[in-house]
Amino acid sequence: MQFCPKCGTILMQKRKNFGCPRCNYSTKEKIKIISSEKIDERKEVAVIREKDIDVRPITTEKCVKCPNDKAYFWTVQARAADEAETKFFQCTKCGHTIKDTT
Repeated sequence: MQFCPKCGTILMQKRKNFGCPRCNYSTKEKIKIISSEKIDERKEVAVIREKDIDVRPITTEKCVKCPNDKAYFWTVQARAADEAETKFFQCTKCGHTIKDTT
């Protein structure tokens, strides 16, 4: 690969010779273009399984099965759109799930 001596741009092949697309420099000598690429080893991609991490918010809610007072919570639109959402709580210790009735 050769560069233009005037402006430094890579010389491109024109009809019969090589020239600079920027400043119209041209040369009649043969140019050998060689390109190479170095490929690094593949790195392992970390996979996070659903069991490994829980991103649900935690609130204070007393569990009925154990003495724990922390629970994950989420809401679901279980009925018609004009009715309130249903709130669920799941104990962070024993995993017991309850539906909020209020």
